[in-house]
Amino acid sequence: MAHAGTLGQISVGHDAPDAGVSRFRVVQEDSARLFDRLLPEGRRPRLFGGFSFSPRRRVDPVWASFPPALFHLPEVEVEHHPSAEVCSLAVRAATREGAERGWRRWIDALEGTPSQDRAHPRRVVAAPGAGAVETVAGPKGRSRYSPVARVGTERAAWGRMVWQALNRIGEGEAEKVVLSRTLEVAPGRGVTPAELVIALWEENHGSHVFLFEPSPGAALVGAAPETIATVVNGIVRATAVAGSAGVGADSVETAQVARELFNSEKDRAEHDFVVRDMVARLRALGCTVQRDVEPHVLALARIQHLETKIAAHVPSGTSLLDILASLHPTPAVCGIPRSVALSILTEGEVFDRGWYAGPVGWFDADGKGIFVPALRSAVSSGDRWRLFAGAGILPGSDPALEWEETELKFRPVLSAVARAGAGESTAVGTG
Repeated sequence: MAHAGTLGQISVGHDAPDAGVSRFRVVQEDSARLFDRLLPEGRRPRLFGGFSFSPRRRVDPVWASFPPALFHLPEVEVEHHPSAEVCSLAVRAATREGAERGWRRWIDALEGTPSQDRAHPRRVVAAPGAGAVETVAGPKGRSRYSPVARVGTERAAWGRMVWQALNRIGEGEAEKVVLSRTLEVAPGRGVTPAELVIALWEENHGSHVFLFEPSPGAALVGAAPETIATVVNGIVRATAVAGSAGVGADSVETAQVARELFNSEKDRAEHDFVVRDMVARLRALGCTVQRDVEPHVLALARIQHLETKIAAHVPSGTSLLDILASLHPTPAVCGIPRSVALSILTEGEVFDRGWYAGPVGWFDADGKGIFVPALRSAVSSGDRWRLFAGAGILPGSDPALEWEETELKFRPVLSAVARAGAGESTAVGTG
């Protein structure tokens, strides 16, 4: 899924009334008004965007274009249909003529030749909110790969954060706290958001790859291994993902690592926190919930996780944004109890999470949509990229091992930076 251009925008700023769920409610009410202005004919409109991890944030220029909530109604959507090996291009405009002009402009931009020189099948709907739709074959380009050289670490600060969290856990204030750290990467040459997200997609099949660029040069990209909530036809589906391990040098070694992960008492306990909390919150909304009896190992390109699938019937009157407001932040990105874990990580982390680990995705006028946590992610910062990675801290956690887990979680984006043709890159700072 890709989109470009903006016909409408919903933004919730730092001066929003109240905190927490209020921004989800504001987006719900504003989107309903926006959808009401669009005629129902043709393709149903979708809003793309997301929410910051926390509604109250520190001042950090890297997140200047990312308010606590921001959604765009795109001018054009490009959607891939794998089964047919084609892409559909939907252009939205207020009039038939506007849709036709937009369709020609975007086809020319995507294919590089004037549209009048080609005979393309297309469907034009003459109604505001509808558009011209064409099906075209998708490109299959490849990106170069080159290694990423990394220098500089600050493990002492991480160790202090972990020990402080362990002290609070030992005093019985919390059961789990998810701490994170950052890594600043300066590529050997500039890497555009489009190059980076394509490289992420090429290397992370099975993950939910995303790019959101609210203003030129200010972009968030990532490859989330899990979904917070997907709603289709009154059914919400979610995946609880927690507990991590690497991959081996070959399939035999990877399978052995997977068995060790599945049998790890620490990882199973961390995973169970997430499952129990998500199920309880869905039931509190009146959902009838089903879940896997036990987790399975989700094997990705460079990392493996424990995963449990959850499904539930959504009660009438409960929206996808209501579900997000209840589930976010899950114990997979925050901890348990939520309020205590939030206070611990707010005190311990010296940087602004911004949209890292916040919900990003899309929803439409029919209540369908999908949101994932902004994990395995990076935000552009001038000619640099700031990467984020976290680890769940529980009784018995070892700061050194948790550091290695965050190193593992940096790999997808670091590899994508290299694959995008950056040449030698340097890690210029961590936090």
